[in-house]
Amino acid sequence: MNKTVSIIIISALLIGIGIVVLGGASKGGSESATGVQNSEIRDGVQYITIDAKAGYSPRVSMAKAGIPTKLIVKTNGTYDCSASLVIKSLNYQKILSQTGEEIIDIGTPVAGTPLRGVCGMGMYNFLINFS
Repeated sequence: MNKTVSIIIISALLIGIGIVVLGGASKGGSESATGVQNSEIRDGVQYITIDAKAGYSPRVSMAKAGIPTKLIVKTNGTYDCSASLVIKSLNYQKILSQTGEEIIDIGTPVAGTPLRGVCGMGMYNFLINFS
């Protein structure tokens, strides 16, 4: 291999690594393993909002335990498998409307018992941690 080809290959590898590193940081930079606070309490009921389109966002959420809680799943032109929502612990399975909101009563969550949701194909998922 000559010197020019080696430089081109090394440059391409460095550019590729940079794209992967920067792309990963911009996608999940605001979300940590502990979760995002995307809930609000109104009239004694906690509402957690998750968007469903090409997956679920945020993927990890934090909420309070011991409060009656409802999950709001929003769709907006969702035509992928994230519109097919399964929450096994609630025995919940539904094809969501392509645009709209689905409000799911999840009862009063217990601290340390997360709620997991997954698309019908098992490709996309979300987790809500309660403390």
